[in-house]
Amino acid sequence: MKKIICKKEYDTETATLIKKYTCGELGDPKGYEEDLYQTPEGLYFLYGVGGAESVYPTEDIKRLAKNKVNEWIENH
Repeated sequence: MKKIICKKEYDTETATLIKKYTCGELGDPKGYEEDLYQTPEGLYFLYGVGGAESVYPTEDIKRLAKNKVNEWIENH
């Protein structure tokens, strides 16, 4: 997936996957997957996809500030 946010491109095809996180079981409407990526430019983002009742009811990309990366990793 590719998304432009504030004139910056975030693309799961060209970024490096750092960590995957899964919440719930397959088929769970509240379940989701959230993956942490780093772009070649050093920016971080989360790619998420999930069930209809999850925090990612549709596939999405969200920026993640560098100072939040370690916190995200520790909590997932």
